[in-house]
Amino acid sequence: MEFLSSIFNPIVELMRTLLTYAFQLTEMVGFPSYGVAIILLTVVIKAILAPLTVKQIKSMKAMQELQPRMKAIQDKYKNDPQRMQQEIGNMYKEMGVNPLAGCLPLLVQMPFLIAIFYALQNYPYDPNFVQFLWLPSLGETDPYYILPVLSAVSTWLMSRQTSQGATGAAASQQKMMMWFMPLFIGYISLNFPAGLVIYWIVSNVFQFVQQHFIYKGLEANK
Repeated sequence: MEFLSSIFNPIVELMRTLLTYAFQLTEMVGFPSYGVAIILLTVVIKAILAPLTVKQIKSMKAMQELQPRMKAIQDKYKNDPQRMQQEIGNMYKEMGVNPLAGCLPLLVQMPFLIAIFYALQNYPYDPNFVQFLWLPSLGETDPYYILPVLSAVSTWLMSRQTSQGATGAAASQQKMMMWFMPLFIGYISLNFPAGLVIYWIVSNVFQFVQQHFIYKGLEANK
């Protein structure tokens, strides 16, 4: 636990400092708002991590496109596991695809995602500016349940977009996750501070748009 704290605590403090700076920026333009500050911070974080996200998405898309060929190899050599692994390895080498390439970018992003979670969960908001839109407090749950619904919908849209192009067993798994994850995220959002749920929603919207253009570019390059 001490090891994890030594890693995450500095990043959590960095996120809180960045949020404070973002809030000060809204003050400078004459519209002090923690809600706007959270949105700005979310966009900045997603923009910084964009190259990793692009690498992850491209790797995932390449793996989806190889699924039919992989299934054919698995069916052909189902009684010879060693030959099956050899042929799958040859396929990856031939197509220039690394099955682990999509994992590293995600692992690099995880500390930042966890840090922003804790930073927003216990952030010391100024009581004079803790309100945002219909929300009486960004540090408390949404009393009207609008944010949990939006978090579920945005997660569903992300899952649906990501699952396009999947085939076989991968398609079945992603279809299941497309319904499970939105319900799960919506449920836990009922108990999360509004500021944290806003971060999740904005992050989903940003990545949805980002993935749209990445997929569009990949289709154009075929």
